[in-house]
Parts: sequence; structure tokens; C-alpha cells
Amino acid sequence: MIKIYHNPRCRKSREGLTILENSGKEFQIIKYLEEVPSEATLKEIISLLGISPIQLVRKTEQIWKENYKGKELSDIEIIKAMIENLKLIERPIVIHKNKAVIGRPPENIISII
Repeated sequence: MIKIYHNPRCRKSREGLTILENSGKEFQIIKYLEEVPSEATLKEIISLLGISPIQLVRKTEQIWKENYKGKELSDIEIIKAMIENLKLIERPIVIHKNKAVIGRPPENIISII
């Protein structure tokens, strides 16, 4: 089943959700700000995306700028920072089968559904 890691307050995430709704396919909404992903889950998502952890970080967030920017962080430290500060995770993330995309732009979602 298709999964969307969704933040209802984010315009791009809402646009991604609309794409899924219009697809007519079944999907599961995971509001990751409420359902905190485990470290293992986040590692799996990063692996499916085929990126490094730093590429999943929203570097424009104030939390990142104030606490992490310019620091030498390991992949594990970056993952822990995202779990402790969920707003740092890029969104939306859509997973289907063994593929995942970040819905920025939202049209990226079409490529895996």
C-alpha cells in the first residue's frame, strides 16, 4: 500500500495528498508529527529514497540554523536530530512498494504511483 508521511500544515504536503486522493489508489496517511518514526523507520525511508540523511533535512528551519548548521554531524546524529525535531524532515514523503520520493515538487509523487 502507498504511504504518505504527511504534515497537514504544509502546503506541499497537502498538494501531495491531493495527488494521491485524485489517483484513486488506496493509501495510508502517516502524520509523522504525531506518529513519531523510530530511528529504524527513518533509516529505512532514507534507504528507499536513495539519499544521505542530510538530504532529508529542511535546512531552512530555524531549529537547524540555530542548533546544527555548520557542525560536523554523523549520519546517526542527523537522524537523531530529525527524530528529536520532526519539523526538520522534508515532506511529504511517499512510499510505494520499494520506492520512495520526496514530494517537492508534489509532481514527484506521480512517478511512483
